Amino acid sequence: MLLRSWSAGDAAAGEALLPIVYSELRRIAGHHMRRERPDHTLRPTDLISEAYLRLAEGAKPDWQDRVQFFAIAANTMRRVLIDHARSRNADKRGGQLTLVPFDDAAVGDAQPFDLLALDDALHALAEHDTRKARALELSYFGGLGQAEVAEVLGVHVNTVARDLAFARAWLRRRINEFA
Repeated sequence: MLLRSWSAGDAAAGEALLPIVYSELRRIAGHHMRRERPDHTLRPTDLISEAYLRLAEGAKPDWQDRVQFFAIAANTMRRVLIDHARSRNADKRGGQLTLVPFDDAAVGDAQPFDLLALDDALHALAEHDTRKARALELSYFGGLGQAEVAEVLGVHVNTVARDLAFARAWLRRRINEFA
């Protein structure tokens, strides 16, 4: 009820919604942050805040249910992390940073994986097969189980399992091609 009121323009409903959904948003944010490098400047609380602000400022869809809300929130968190990574990479390439002599530079700033490469590969997969890309996005970034992904996509859970297996293999191959 709060989701529908919020999408209809009731800002108070959006404010009332946050305490109710915060623990689940925190779980999703934690899921995202576990895949990031240990010295990441964003914390789960920052990620939740930024994602929630983007959801509040943008045009709110006609929310169907809580699963759809969490799927969109998870995707918004992913976009926040990608924007943050792009900004960080721009800074690394001479943005607003001062030059540091190599001897003083911190070595070993490696991430568990390259989020930008993953994002590019996911976009390429979406051009190839939108449903498979969406299933992977909901599962990997959204932390949804296969049954929940099936519900969001309106397909059988076995279809989701096949889509995820294909998407993971496709992404692995695509990322390794450019590594």
